[in-house]
Amino acid sequence: MHSGLSKLPQKFTQPLTIGNVTLQSRVLQSPLSGVTDLVFRRLVRRYAADSMLYTEMISATDLHHMKALPKLMEIDRHETPISIQLFDCRPEFLAEAAQKAVLEGADTVDINMGCPVNKITKKGGGSSLLRQPELAAQIVRSVVAAVDIPVTVKTRLGWDDAEITILDFAKRMEDAGAKMITIHARTRSQGYTGQAKWEWIRKVKEVLTIPVIANGDIFSVEAAIACLEATGADGVMCSRGTLGYPFLVGEVDHFLKTGEYLPKPSAIACLEVAKEHLQGLWDYKGMRGIRQSRKHMTWYAKGFAGAAALRERLCRIESLQDGLDCLDRAIAQLSDNRDVFQAIAPEDMAEMIAMQQ
Repeated sequence: MHSGLSKLPQKFTQPLTIGNVTLQSRVLQSPLSGVTDLVFRRLVRRYAADSMLYTEMISATDLHHMKALPKLMEIDRHETPISIQLFDCRPEFLAEAAQKAVLEGADTVDINMGCPVNKITKKGGGSSLLRQPELAAQIVRSVVAAVDIPVTVKTRLGWDDAEITILDFAKRMEDAGAKMITIHARTRSQGYTGQAKWEWIRKVKEVLTIPVIANGDIFSVEAAIACLEATGADGVMCSRGTLGYPFLVGEVDHFLKTGEYLPKPSAIACLEVAKEHLQGLWDYKGMRGIRQSRKHMTWYAKGFAGAAALRERLCRIESLQDGLDCLDRAIAQLSDNRDVFQAIAPEDMAEMIAMQQ
């Protein structure tokens, strides 16, 4: 058993309660734009049977004007527990969108108040709401009044280092009726750079009674444990660490429940999952799925000899067969070269070292 586990409260082997929803896991898969579609979520679910999954964020304004629900909102009955994430700055549109999410089968509705991307913030959504706490609270109250499932919020520490407003903001969200808050421990101005400031999550935990979920720099089981120890949070949410690695949520969940590490998948096993991911995107989205798959496929190709060259090929694939052929050749080469002393390209060696830090 990892020595760090003994420092964690017994609660991490217990269910997590979010309003009237009970989860059997305290490890969550973050919503990620352009990533957490139905195909990706199915892969994560395979290795994390109990964890809460999230859709990509969905514009409430777009939903208001659409005659049919977008694929972004599509979930299936095997996905539970599942949350649909919404974003906007219009309380009435968000309330309407939340009602549609309930009809689709969402277990919770999550409101994005943390996305730092300009095209979101300039329209008043995402992290721009950190600068409009009264409006943010009004949004939560409107959505809570509109649905009978828990409403949660995902946000950041503040706009920048001079405006770390999370303590007041988080309390406002709880008072407005939010049943859980997830905090990405960076400011809006940081984007995804620099180090997550986990110490602020501990401060939030000390002033709230609802569950607080820690997010930011969770790239491994060890990082998840360190984050929980540092923050006292009620759980962790894995984000970028799952890119090209849908195993992570399940690995963290297994460790929290048992104190044991799951064996790491081999490079071949990762590429086999990449093939399945590629096939799923083609089946679900056709050529649009192939175009989207290029980034996914390059994320899978890391940490082994020849990974850099494989990424170069995968980022230009034009068809399902093209991608499958690239992956099959890489798998065959790895199968034929199992000698641990094989030559590793310098760029791949650097990447392997970085992954271990």
